[in-house]
Amino acid sequence: MSKANIDDDLRTLVLFIETYCRGKHQSPKGALCQECRELLAYSESRRKKCPLDPKPTCNDCKIHCYGNIQRAKIREVMAYSGRRLLLRGRVDLLWHFFKHG
Repeated sequence: MSKANIDDDLRTLVLFIETYCRGKHQSPKGALCQECRELLAYSESRRKKCPLDPKPTCNDCKIHCYGNIQRAKIREVMAYSGRRLLLRGRVDLLWHFFKHG
């Protein structure tokens, strides 16, 4: 897996978690609450260790490296943030989704 793909995935992950944290936990822009910092750290470590190349979307993955609690939480984050970011005109995120889908 190329470093550029991993970095792109991590930037997207940060954007989604920041959007979720700002909306759900009223965190200031650019800051995360403790719960979201922990989820981000967990997600980053899992992404960096992914042995699959190219990395599939989590729904299509056969490995499921997230624990059940973290998987449920990241689904919630993605659903909440995805809608909001698309409504704000972040159609570039559709490209990211389809690139990995």
